[in-house]
Amino acid sequence: MKELSSIVEAAVRLRAADRILVMGCSGGGKTTLSRKICARPDLPYVSMDREFFWLPGWQKRDKAEERALIAAKVAEARWLIDGTAPSSFDLRLPRTQLVLWVRMPRWLCMWGALSRAVRWLGRSRPDMAPGCPERIHWEFLRYIWDWERKFAPKVLVGLAQHGPDVPVFQLKSRGEMRQLLDLLGRPA
Repeated sequence: MKELSSIVEAAVRLRAADRILVMGCSGGGKTTLSRKICARPDLPYVSMDREFFWLPGWQKRDKAEERALIAAKVAEARWLIDGTAPSSFDLRLPRTQLVLWVRMPRWLCMWGALSRAVRWLGRSRPDMAPGCPERIHWEFLRYIWDWERKFAPKVLVGLAQHGPDVPVFQLKSRGEMRQLLDLLGRPA
């Protein structure tokens, strides 16, 4: 993993990047960050949940179709993809110019997921597939609680295997997210 240590360097690279991957645990704020970054002109926002994973009624899309959709999207010139999914790193990382890893503490991710559930309960969020109303269940909360221990190691392996030269910047607080967005708002 080619880790960036400076938020200023991350902002400079982010301004210049045409293909960005924003990843991290559910509830950490990656979608909010992604949407704010995509406010800049001509950078299409892509939600993996909405565009690749889910069909109405919380039905999982067929894996072959999912991979074909991902391959077609990453072939495009410009995008910001919001979603982790190490199983598709082989498709996404070779085309990615910058990874933003939203790596918040698990209590903050739990709070984010629960707050989102209360806000959207019974309705589909804009970044979710139509017909998939917001819900909260024990399995999902356990996934968030265990994310760093069970899934972060898979992310590290995937980054090393499929994107060893892709710069990665880890955001570990809401303050760092605000600082990055503030830096983006300033002229280069």
